[in-house]
Amino acid sequence: MWAETGGPARAARASRILDIDGGAVGGDAVRMNLAELLVTLALLGLTLAGLFTCLDHGQRAYAIGAARVESQQRARIALERLAHEIRGAGAGGDAFDAISVAEPERIVLQADLDGDGAAAGRGETIAWRLAGAVLRRDAGGGAQPVVEGVLRLRLEYLDFAGRPTRVPGKVRTVVITLTTEGGQPGAVGATTLTTRVGLRNRPGRPSGVTGAIKSDAEQ
Repeated sequence: MWAETGGPARAARASRILDIDGGAVGGDAVRMNLAELLVTLALLGLTLAGLFTCLDHGQRAYAIGAARVESQQRARIALERLAHEIRGAGAGGDAFDAISVAEPERIVLQADLDGDGAAAGRGETIAWRLAGAVLRRDAGGGAQPVVEGVLRLRLEYLDFAGRPTRVPGKVRTVVITLTTEGGQPGAVGATTLTTRVGLRNRPGRPSGVTGAIKSDAEQ
């Protein structure tokens, strides 16, 4: 029966057909030598190195973006608060100056909140100043930090005609420029914001000058 069907010869042919490279199956597993293994590991290392480099660049880009957003938020909050108080300075009367100190990195604001005709009560005099890298606000209870990481604060004062002035009683507009750094000190992503604020309670009509003068508003 075996001879009639050609069992041995057919089995040998089937073995050769299934073994594509014609070699022994057992020998295929030991053909990779040390050099080929090292080459494979080197290629794998290069691939992983490229992948890790891409991930590192992505993380750095995300950190820069997050630092920039944080810097913008901190600067905007501080700028809006300072602008709001400058705009409201001089409320309650005109027997006192709305701004009593007008310096490039320090401003002192006054308002009559209790209606006594003077700006002498608690909370009626507010001082803003840059101390190191911290913007501080003092309303009578000590200088409290408003925002840290300030690289630059510049206050410019203009009179009713838009001319620069250092005389507090003549100030009608304040130009604020605030620059804060992103994230931690030395980090990238610094943000600079600038705005112009007009004194709402000082319409810009000094003694001896007639005519309606428009106050500048925040840009």
